[in-house]
Amino acid sequence: MFDIGFQELVLIFVVALLVFGPKRLPEIGKSLGRGVAELKKAMNDMQATIREEEEKLKKEVPDITSDIKPFSENAGNAKPVENTGKDSEKSPT
Repeated sequence: MFDIGFQELVLIFVVALLVFGPKRLPEIGKSLGRGVAELKKAMNDMQATIREEEEKLKKEVPDITSDIKPFSENAGNAKPVENTGKDSEKSPT
């Protein structure tokens, strides 16, 4: 994801140490760790929800196609609707 090497990490740590000081740095590290953990948990929950919905859809698709199949088989036997022209007389043009 991020292409950060050891030298970059040391530089970031030194800058953070200078900006926040040695007393606040552990607190910030804990807060950052908790935030990352919560983000990972939220992402995992979202992925699980998406997988569940995908499985539901996979189960529903065969049911829907079996419901539609009789209609598509009978479609060839249907008679065409005759146009009597009555609908066009009622339309406001």
